[in-house]
Amino acid sequence: MKIRQRIKKKAHRVTRGSGNVFTDLGFKPEQAAELQIKAELVRHIYNRIRGMGLTQVQAAARLGVSQPDVSKLTNARFTGYSTDRLIALLSALEVDVDIVVRPRKQGGPHRAGVIQVREAAAA
Repeated sequence: MKIRQRIKKKAHRVTRGSGNVFTDLGFKPEQAAELQIKAELVRHIYNRIRGMGLTQVQAAARLGVSQPDVSKLTNARFTGYSTDRLIALLSALEVDVDIVVRPRKQGGPHRAGVIQVREAAAA
C-alpha cells in the first residue's frame, strides 16, 4: 500500500495550541511563561546575529561568550541563561530593549500579569 493511502486511512486529530508551546508540552504555567519569554529573546538574538552578518566567532567576541555558547543559543538551547543575561546579550548586539510596567485593566478575573516579548514597529 502506498504511503498516501496509509496516511488517508489514519484518523488525524488536531488539537489547537494554547499559544505557548511549553504549556502544551506540560510545563507548569509559571515555568512555561518564563521559557516562552526566553525563547523569544533567543529568537531575537539569533535574528540580530544573522542580520548583522556575524559569524559565530565574531558574535562570541561581541557577546563575551564562547563560540560553542553562541552555537547553543542560535540552536535555541538557552538552558542556564537568565532573562537578564539574554537581555544583556541583546544589548551587546546593539538592540534596545524596553520594559513597560503598567497596571492590569480593571474588570477581569484576578490572575498573574502578562509578560510579552515583541518586536517594535519599524520607525
